[in-house]
Amino acid sequence: MILLSAIIATFEADYRAAYGETILPGQLKALQALKSCRTSASPLMRAQCGDCGHTQLVPHSCGHRACPHCQHHESQQWLERQLAKQVPATYFLLTLTVPAALRALVWANQQTLYDHLIRASWETVRTFVRNDTQLQGEAGAIAVLHTHSRRLDFHPHVHLVVPAAAIDPDKKRWRAKRGYLFNHKALAKVFRAKLLAAIAAEGLALPAGVPGAWVVDCKNVGRGEKALLYLGRYLYRGVIREKDILACENGQVTFRYRHAKRKRFEYRTLPGARFLALVLRHVLPKGFRRARNFGFLHPNSKRAIAVLQWLFGLDPKRLIAHLKPRPRLACPCCGADMVIVQTGLPPQPPRASVIPNLAASETPVM
Repeated sequence: MILLSAIIATFEADYRAAYGETILPGQLKALQALKSCRTSASPLMRAQCGDCGHTQLVPHSCGHRACPHCQHHESQQWLERQLAKQVPATYFLLTLTVPAALRALVWANQQTLYDHLIRASWETVRTFVRNDTQLQGEAGAIAVLHTHSRRLDFHPHVHLVVPAAAIDPDKKRWRAKRGYLFNHKALAKVFRAKLLAAIAAEGLALPAGVPGAWVVDCKNVGRGEKALLYLGRYLYRGVIREKDILACENGQVTFRYRHAKRKRFEYRTLPGARFLALVLRHVLPKGFRRARNFGFLHPNSKRAIAVLQWLFGLDPKRLIAHLKPRPRLACPCCGADMVIVQTGLPPQPPRASVIPNLAASETPVM
């Protein structure tokens, strides 16, 4: 497996030379974090066995949300929180996409327009649920912003996991519908109007060529578990898995991606500096929350969800039990569990023995 840190070490100088002053501060911070993650330059943790007392040093992970092998635990915690909110309804996965003509404007105004993109997506669904003759109530949704295509190009879009149900707060009624949620063309028209209105309210000029027809996909995903697993996989751990980086030679990097329609792997080869630029382009602005919960799936609605689960006999713990537990750090001497007793130790000289007990993707994050 080719490590992203090795690619950065090879092509960082070329990347800085090619992109110079266009590199954002957040991208530089991500570059430094990914370069040093679990390397000899990383701070260290001291782990101790609770049985035999053996100690060893383990390198810190960088913990950056753009890192492909960090924050596995955080991703799992997010998934557990979402599965714990399961309600008695059929779930749908909506994907609302920004057209190509607007992507340069979105890139130039990331902090503002990413937020408007998420909110316009939610308000679109909220409007449809309120006006639907079978639902007529408050909607709920789990929203996740993605900025990349599978080829790593800039392709901002929002995924919404939406139960086909609503709460009527006035009549205290729970309403659900089956088989069909909303027409995707009607969703696209409302989403377009709401996002363009938000752009205008910010005083931003629209570029030429904004199409009249936008793309919104709406598909049935059953109980929603698989859709949440898909979103959780890319929520905290970067835009590419290191096992999908296949070659780094002759100044070129080759990676694979799974084509959405053909359902097969395809390959893309780029100059190393260009590859780094694509990866780092998807580093989000500092403090931006790419995953949000709305409506009756907001954290403030825990009591209402608990009542629904009790009334309909749902047991969310059954779903959570299938998730893999956090990887354990095993003692190399006796096999017992080790615990972290000290963190933030300075890096050791290269001659020092630093023996991580787990694979790179499973080392505990501190």
